[in-house]
Amino acid sequence: MAKKVKNTIPVFDIQLLLPDNKTSGEVVAEPFGTYYKKHTKLHVAHRHSFFHLVIFTKGKGEHTIDFEKFKVAAGQMYFMKPGQVHSWNFTTGEVDGYVINFPQDLFARFLADNHFLDSFPFLRGVAADSVIQLEGDALKEVISIIKLIVKEVSNTKQQYNDIVRAYLLALFVLVNRTTKIAAGNMPLQQQAILKDYQHLVDGYFAEKRLPKDYAAMLHITPNYLNAICKQLTAKSAGQIIRDRILLEAKRLLVNAKYSITDIAMQLSFTDSPHFSRFFKQYTGLTPEAFRQNIAGVDKMK
Repeated sequence: MAKKVKNTIPVFDIQLLLPDNKTSGEVVAEPFGTYYKKHTKLHVAHRHSFFHLVIFTKGKGEHTIDFEKFKVAAGQMYFMKPGQVHSWNFTTGEVDGYVINFPQDLFARFLADNHFLDSFPFLRGVAADSVIQLEGDALKEVISIIKLIVKEVSNTKQQYNDIVRAYLLALFVLVNRTTKIAAGNMPLQQQAILKDYQHLVDGYFAEKRLPKDYAAMLHITPNYLNAICKQLTAKSAGQIIRDRILLEAKRLLVNAKYSITDIAMQLSFTDSPHFSRFFKQYTGLTPEAFRQNIAGVDKMK
């Protein structure tokens, strides 16, 4: 059996970001300018063990989510689920907005459906779907809800976490209404199949490489699975698997202490040349070149 490689990208637990009078399992919500000044090391690539969302009201620069770069702009909102790799690089000192961090189990006993948050595309952990530009009335409504959350968190009155949960759900629904990410008029059954497929890929991507394996687990045909994926994501079922393998490869390559052979074994490739050919075919870079590029970026920060 292949030896599992531990990922040593720094992981920030929500407890480290809480004020001294807070306990684990609670929500962080405050102006982004205040948050950023207190946590200056967060510009280095890191992971979160919690959900993380930010809306910018001013500032310039870029932020990177799972190695995809996005320009910072007023009205921009981004969402991250636990495990994603993230960093900031601001080009101006005047950056502000609001930040909300909440633990994975915040809704565990609040919602009957444990996968309810996955119904929102921006909370599924796909970088391209998690960055949203808000304008006009939608932006005003979102900021007003966030301000209510910040107020509740700072006051900590009786059952404030329940009110925060309700506000967060209202926020997610409102953002979902104002984006074009939602699946439109596609039947809910097909949306559910896609969601289940993405969950399965997250769990088995290193050992199951063929869409037919997942189709069998979903009790549908490979052709039907492929059609759903193309209609809802513009990607084939096979591409979704490849993208997940490549994402994990990039996350592991950030860890310079592990060899390419170790990473190839972690991802169940037959050997390091096989892994290198696969990585270069779909990224245009060898694993070594990608690692050097990431190291060079970190040195410049």
